[in-house]
Amino acid sequence: MGTKTERTYLRDGRAPVPKDSRVSEQMSRIRGKNTKPEQAMRAALSAHRIRGYRLNYAKVPGKPDIAFVGRKVAVFVHGCFWHGCPNCQLPRPKTNTDFWDRKLDRNIQRDRQKERALRQAGWRVVTVWECRLKKDPEAQVRRVRKALEAGPIER
Repeated sequence: MGTKTERTYLRDGRAPVPKDSRVSEQMSRIRGKNTKPEQAMRAALSAHRIRGYRLNYAKVPGKPDIAFVGRKVAVFVHGCFWHGCPNCQLPRPKTNTDFWDRKLDRNIQRDRQKERALRQAGWRVVTVWECRLKKDPEAQVRRVRKALEAGPIER
């Protein structure tokens, strides 16, 4: 009674085995969709009665976190650590540095490719950083509203 059971996490070989088992447990809780920053952004949009978007819209390049399909506006809500925030410039992990450098650099490169592909397809792209969202959610809503009101991109 009252004993804590240890979880065993299945490893797929992509990431190195952490030295501390708590790290593995913590990393397993990290989500790819419906993250706290995404939820905060959606709550801020809702508070301003901005609706009519799709989540993780797969019919366009990059599967934006929030997509206003009719107006061709894509919103990416980026976590500062995972996407290399230019504002925070958070330090990278000091262990398994080769793995983390490759992974985080790949994330940044993939973000640029997604944005480029969406712009080429005639979409406006708004990137919302977690730190900026925490600091001033109203400013992030204004950025999205401005993109929505801008109208179609002339080609």
